[in-house]
Amino acid sequence: MKTLSTSRFAFVLTLACFGVAPSVRGDEPARDTDGKSEWIQLFNGKNLDGWTPKIRHHAVGENYGNTFRVEDGLLKVRYDESAYKTFDERFGHLFYNKPFSHYRLRVVYRFVGDQVKGGPGWATRNSGLMLHGEDPKMMTIDQDFPTSIEVQLLGGNGKDERTTLNLCTPGTNVVMNGKLFLPHCTSSSSKTYHGEQWVTAEVEVRGSKLVRHIIEGETVLEYTQPQLDDRDPHAAMLADKQGGNLLDQGTISLQSESHPCDFRSVELMILDE
Repeated sequence: MKTLSTSRFAFVLTLACFGVAPSVRGDEPARDTDGKSEWIQLFNGKNLDGWTPKIRHHAVGENYGNTFRVEDGLLKVRYDESAYKTFDERFGHLFYNKPFSHYRLRVVYRFVGDQVKGGPGWATRNSGLMLHGEDPKMMTIDQDFPTSIEVQLLGGNGKDERTTLNLCTPGTNVVMNGKLFLPHCTSSSSKTYHGEQWVTAEVEVRGSKLVRHIIEGETVLEYTQPQLDDRDPHAAMLADKQGGNLLDQGTISLQSESHPCDFRSVELMILDE
């Protein structure tokens, strides 16, 4: 727990007496006069400051083909034909430059247009929020997904049921209903969102204790004890490096998985531990 210097404490106390909340810097959580955390804007609506891309077969920081871009105030994932004559399994992720542990993440997203040629069938109208992820600098050059907990974002195909805010576990496992849960993906209980409508997705993350997927105020999936999977050599290396399997914190990243999508906002609220 951080402590305030005497002068800093006096300054904050003076502001509080007048009902003024002190300003915050960077990702320090803003708090109102009642002490409640406020939303931090991770995406500033102007550029990709604070974010780092990692696209398969390319070095960390190389935004191949301008895959991740900001246009019209939106964070867009696009596949220009000049760079993507075919997808060629160039899965990409855009990492926020600071890890988090206890927080609430909220994004507004939509799928648009058609999937790029060569994208896998399962990746149609598919993206994701990768949580408790590894540092992108730890990824190998040809690694497809960061070791992480994925909140899978799916759009409907116009006729069939297709839930969103599902769970996938690249190099990880979770505990569900009191038991270690080993399947790679599991569906949520959400409804299907067809077309190019905007969808608001939220995730409540409380370190290694609890993760909740929330949409329209309803919890659609819940699990505990996110952890590295020793069966995966890369994950086993990460577990050895951190001295254990439980994931209490990590990076947040947005996916590029072969279907164009937009993010209108990406915001986060720090939660007390």
